[in-house]
Amino acid sequence: MQRYSLLSLLRHGLNRHTTWAPAWRSLPLRERYEVIVIGAGGHGLATAYYLAKEHGITDIAVLESGWLGGGNIARNTVTIRSNYMRDASIPFYVKSVTLYEQMTRELNFNTMHSRRGMIDVIQTWGMMRDRRRRQHIMDLHGSTYEQITTAELRRRIPALTGGGAEARLPILGGFVHPEAAVNRHDAVAWAYARAINAMGGEIHQQTPVTQLMRGPDGRIAGVVTPRGVIRAPKVAVAVSGHTTTLTETVGLKLPLRTMNLTAFVSEPVQPLIDVIVNCPDAGFYLSQSDKGELVIGGAPDPGQSFRRDIKQTVFEDTVSAMLSLFPAFKGLKMLRQWGGHLDIAHDASPIQDETDVPGLFVTAGWWGGYKAIPAGGLTLAHLVATGRPHPLMAPFSIKRFRHLDYVMESGTTTAR
Repeated sequence: MQRYSLLSLLRHGLNRHTTWAPAWRSLPLRERYEVIVIGAGGHGLATAYYLAKEHGITDIAVLESGWLGGGNIARNTVTIRSNYMRDASIPFYVKSVTLYEQMTRELNFNTMHSRRGMIDVIQTWGMMRDRRRRQHIMDLHGSTYEQITTAELRRRIPALTGGGAEARLPILGGFVHPEAAVNRHDAVAWAYARAINAMGGEIHQQTPVTQLMRGPDGRIAGVVTPRGVIRAPKVAVAVSGHTTTLTETVGLKLPLRTMNLTAFVSEPVQPLIDVIVNCPDAGFYLSQSDKGELVIGGAPDPGQSFRRDIKQTVFEDTVSAMLSLFPAFKGLKMLRQWGGHLDIAHDASPIQDETDVPGLFVTAGWWGGYKAIPAGGLTLAHLVATGRPHPLMAPFSIKRFRHLDYVMESGTTTAR
């Protein structure tokens, strides 16, 4: 794999950057592989990467229906954090945050990782109790969550001028999560793809899977695509928003439903906010990109939805909530909007397991799965390669639904 450095940039610059080798190959699609990964989003690419890196499995085909970096990995707000509630969840996300921090150096690709911290703005006493409880649990697992006063919160976020004493929901205080960060989603996808290619794995774009195949013994046997049948004894499904569409082709039903999560960005403005601001009582969060755009996230649609844009009522609610705390933003122009697909389980926690179809693995139910990409790939690769769940993901087996052994994780950013 060619090394990226200042020296290589200067050297190729002398040739007008016409001498760079392709970052990944476009090879002919073969009829058989050791492992097929469906979905070249973040989780699919990370799984292929760790299968090769940690387990030496390089006979891999990653099949993507669209183009690399164009799916759900591009339809989120790139927020990375580990401020969760449950003992089962926090160590997993702490690991994921650590892997993200190491990614640029490990993959020799600048993901523009920016550890800027997150501040939760608290406006109800119920949320204050929830955050204090979360603070104590996170402390047990090495994740930082510090309480600050309203005055300190306003000092750190000068643009936050709403929520005063006369407001319907006055600000009561805040909590700071210093490990929270943002990075570039396209850089993450390209970095993984380049590393997979260097280790011998294959990525096939414009190759949608239309059906899973079972063999005479009931095991998974391969997949059907418009480019033909591809066989493999192990298939991993990493396609948020389409998981059940695929698994039902082999008669497998999963406790998932798909929802749309709202996000939009403003026109670029001067630097205003240098942290991620999360307002769980109001129901929105925002950060400012390196280009100056405000990246704003809202609530999911109230019901199941496969739309790829945003619902007008959800957009209006999000803007109304934002202006109640940031009234100066009323003159901002919105630049673009999008919706991301989420496969949500009953307890709002992920599912990662080998299914009742031997050889068929799923990773799904990620509420805001971007932050989980590195650890999600690491743990799924472990499961596929060894047949045993990774210790970080053992509580998130699909079998927990048979015994009501839920991992209730209601405390995500806009899941009130």
